[in-house]
Formats: sequence, C-alpha cells, structure tokens
Amino acid sequence: MEREATYISSNGGGGIEGGVNGGDKQVMVVANKKTMRFSALVLRALALALTLAAAVLLGTNKQSTVVPIALVPTLPPINVGVTAKWHYLSAFVYFVVANAIACAYAAISLLITMANRAGKKGLGMIITIFDLAMVALLFSGVGAAFAVGLIGFQGNSHVHWNKVCNMFEKFCDQAAAAVGVSFIGSMLFFLMVLLATLNLHKNVNEK
Repeated sequence: MEREATYISSNGGGGIEGGVNGGDKQVMVVANKKTMRFSALVLRALALALTLAAAVLLGTNKQSTVVPIALVPTLPPINVGVTAKWHYLSAFVYFVVANAIACAYAAISLLITMANRAGKKGLGMIITIFDLAMVALLFSGVGAAFAVGLIGFQGNSHVHWNKVCNMFEKFCDQAAAAVGVSFIGSMLFFLMVLLATLNLHKNVNEK
C-alpha cells in the first residue's frame, strides 16, 4: 500500500504542477494580447489626432503682407499687398488631402478595431495592409510638402527662385509645424504595422 500511495502521489504532483504551469502560460499569452491590443488602440487614436492636426494646420494657413516691388531700377519700389494661401501650391493641396484621408481611415479603423474583440485574423490582416498604405501616403505627402517648403526657406539660385519665407514667416512656420506633426503621425502608423508583424510572429511561434 505504501508503494502504491507513493506512486500515485508522485504522478499526481507532476500533473498538478503541469496544470499550474500551463495555466500561467495561458494567462501570460492573454495578458500580452490585451497589452498589444491596447497599445494598438492608443497608437491609432494618436495617429488620428495628429493627422487631423496636420490637415487643419496647413488647411487654415494663410498670411497677407506688403511686398516692395521695383518696376524700374531708377524709381523707388512700389508696395504691393500679397497673400500666401496653402492651396496656391499643389504639393500643399496633396499634403492636406493625404492627411485628411489618413485621419478618416484612422477613425474608421479605430472603430473596427474596438469592435473586433474576437481578434479575427483576416480583418486584422486587412487593417495592417491599409496601415502600410497610409504610411506610404503620408510619407509621400510629407516629402512633397517638405521639398516645396525647403525652396521657400532657402530658394534656389540655379533657377533664380528667391526665398519667400523671410516675407511670410508665419505662413512658413505653420507649414513646417504641419509637416512635422504629419511625420510623427506617419511614424505611428509605421509602429502599428510593426506591432501587427510582431503579433503575427508570436502567434506562429506559439503554434
């Protein structure tokens, strides 16, 4: 009887220990998934706010000033009122539209992600693909606006384009702020793609 009791005790102890370890592992997996899901929601909400701010910053950008223009070298210059608006440059128009699209997508995807509590893989993959598309869209908008803004700040002596930001400082500063905010928003979308990739890698390893 003692041998039988000892045998049952040793087997039973191992079974209990294995069950506890397995339960701890499952709890850790569930906790990690919740943490990653919460992080993705926070990043998506921040991306929504930043792309909205970038679109508003540049979409409301406008400045009027007086510019002296010399018609004849021998005569004094004439002061002419000039207004700078964002929609005068196609690159800025593209920037505003790109950020508006990214903002609308971030709002829609945020609602879908919040509703997708079951974590359907197919839906998650579609969202990740669109997140990657938003990264490309925002990067292109930031690049176009930055290139035009650089000419405004420095000019281009090779084609005889004078810099204008010395006369439209407020306009250029607000445009630069919009570009910086949009760049941060694009990096948040990029981080969401990285999180989704890491989550997929973990799921494969768990299998």
